[in-house]
Amino acid sequence: MATVERWRVRPGTTLDLSAIDTRDAAAAPGDKEATLEATALLTTRLGELQERLWAEGRRSVLVVLQAMDAGGKDGTVKHIFRAVNPAGARVTSFKAPSAEERAHDFLWRVHAAVPARGEIGIFNRSHYEDVVVVRVDELVPEPVWRARYDAIWAWEHHLAAEGTVIVKLFLHISPEEQAQRFRDRLDDPTKHWKFNRGDLAVRARWDDHQAAYAEAIERTTTDEAPWYVVPADRKWFRNWVVSSILVDTLEAMDPQFPEPADDLSGIEVV
Repeated sequence: MATVERWRVRPGTTLDLSAIDTRDAAAAPGDKEATLEATALLTTRLGELQERLWAEGRRSVLVVLQAMDAGGKDGTVKHIFRAVNPAGARVTSFKAPSAEERAHDFLWRVHAAVPARGEIGIFNRSHYEDVVVVRVDELVPEPVWRARYDAIWAWEHHLAAEGTVIVKLFLHISPEEQAQRFRDRLDDPTKHWKFNRGDLAVRARWDDHQAAYAEAIERTTTDEAPWYVVPADRKWFRNWVVSSILVDTLEAMDPQFPEPADDLSGIEVV
């Protein structure tokens, strides 16, 4: 399995996303075909570990996925979690907040979706929209979104103390790759629903979003809630990296099947 530390952002790091090669696949276990085979083994292993986590019922895992538009969040969920028992996993996609959600603090809707003990929770977008989108679009004053870094740190610290292991993944694509994925969506009628004209306005402010993501990652990566920057132009490599990180995380947790409540020796089923 990969040494996942190569993609982990350590506390105190100064992050320059433009210096990270979005097409880097040097760490892959071989060519594309070999990497696809390795990923299949990893997703099977992820399913085995998730079964133990679900049976143990003492801890949970929160996976946070962030990316630019067309960055591969949906595809990552589809490919990585195919071997996971849906009874013990839950995906939450965060869109623009509703009127009710805006009437509460920015973490209110997110906290309600935190995985229960035994579960893997996947956030497709997350509370980090509230220090990226609101910053770039100037939806709140700068002192408001800057204070949210500390609020996020404290909230994630609380979750970790309560038994939630947090993995935060930034799927890092290039503007050229995003443009091609947009073209692919426009060329495929079955993908038209995924295209929004507003995505082009966001794309026009690429550098602003990259700066916002870089600072958010720098300010909120911790030993207990680390960020990983995943080169994501090559989908097959992205899936292998994400699988490697998640399997590494769960193997470190080492969840165990609980002992049976009753003595099962000598029992016969007739």
